[in-house]
Amino acid sequence: MQAYILVQTEVGMASEVARAISTIDGVTQAEDVTGPYDVIARASADNVDDLGRLVVARIQKLDGIARTLTCPIVNL
Repeated sequence: MQAYILVQTEVGMASEVARAISTIDGVTQAEDVTGPYDVIARASADNVDDLGRLVVARIQKLDGIARTLTCPIVNL
């Protein structure tokens, strides 16, 4: 399964957070962007539980992250 993870960072931390997220196993891409979110990452996991662990145990623990929103990709 794949998902987009939308990240709000603390002020001035977007580039540093994007770099840190991009080094995590399972993250295929992380970019700092403008708009309501500061970083958008794309991640892959074998199942929803693994995806949850990736976001909660690895990404949300990084310094500079204020909030995340995980958007699983669906194939309709």
